[in-house]
Parts: sequence; structure tokens; C-alpha cells
Amino acid sequence: MLDIIDEAGWPIWLLVACSVITLAIIIERFMALRTRQIMPAGLPEQVLELVRRQQDEPDTILRLARGSPMGRILAEVAAQRHQEDAWRLSAIESVGRDVSWRLNRYLPALATLSVIAPLLGLFGTVVGMIEIFGSYDPSGGDPSQLARGISIALYNTGFGILIAIPALAFHRYFRSRVEYFLHTMEREAETLNRLISRRATP
Repeated sequence: MLDIIDEAGWPIWLLVACSVITLAIIIERFMALRTRQIMPAGLPEQVLELVRRQQDEPDTILRLARGSPMGRILAEVAAQRHQEDAWRLSAIESVGRDVSWRLNRYLPALATLSVIAPLLGLFGTVVGMIEIFGSYDPSGGDPSQLARGISIALYNTGFGILIAIPALAFHRYFRSRVEYFLHTMEREAETLNRLISRRATP
């Protein structure tokens, strides 16, 4: 591996840094976007039962909000149960925006890396081409310098593409998971909100 990096020249270190950051983001998002961590099984039913039994005390709501992103949204619905519908919906939307931001955290960076990596590979290609032209001499070129220029160009191009493909693929994958989570949480919040509205209607 070190031999490849040496043959690829100094531009490859920019791509190595990109690959490390990309891998770190992918691992972090895999850990953060687990279903049981975002939407614990049976949580909506538990909250509905608490509201029906009027057991939604402040301590219970606080524990619910700290448990998971879905718990935070449902806790906000329960916490605002005595407010007017417009006020309650505004509070829920505010919390929902914050939850959405947290679920999408680092995904813009992953998308940026998928764009930057091929450009850095292209930059390495340019550096390799400069090496190739530098080796040209009308009286006879240096074969070793020519080979090094070709190595720099090809290795950097290949590494750039190799980093960009998984970065883009995982970005799309994580985006789809976030959209699914947000859709499900919105649906459960609406269900709980309708129940509270019916109870508040004389």
C-alpha cells in the first residue's frame, strides 16, 4: 500500500484524507441511523396509552424526549396537549425541523466528498501530466520520470473515482433512510395530535 502511495505522488495524500473522512462519516451514520435508536419498537403505542390514561406527567415526558428522536417529537405533542391546535402544530414543526437537521447531519459533507474526490483525482492527473511533459527532451526523455508521471496520473484518477462511488452511494442510502424516518415520525405525531384534539373537543 505504501508503495502505491509513493508511486501516486504527493497529490494522493489529499485523496487519502478524503477517504478517511468518508469512511468515518459512513461508520458514524450507520451507528446513528439505526432503526431501534431512532424509532424504538412499540414507542408510539406506549405514548398513545399514556395519553389515554392521562399518565403523561412532566417527568415521563422528559424521559420520553431524551430517549430517541421519535420520542422527542411525540413528547412535544404530549407536552403541548393543553395548547390550541395552531400553537401545538407550530411547536411540533419546530421540534421536527431540529430532529430533521440532526438526522441529516454530515450528509451534506458526504455529498461534497463525492464531488471533490474525482476533482482531486483530476488534479493528480494534471500533476502526472506535468511530470510527463517535464520528462520530455528532444535528445531523449527519461523513461523513469515518464513512468512516474503516468503512475501519478492513473493512480490519482483511480483513487478519486474509488472514493466518489461509495460516498455517493451511501449518501443516497442515508438520505432515503432519513426520509423514511421523518415520514414515519410525522405520521405518528399526526395520529397522537388527532387523539389529543378529539379529547380536547367538548
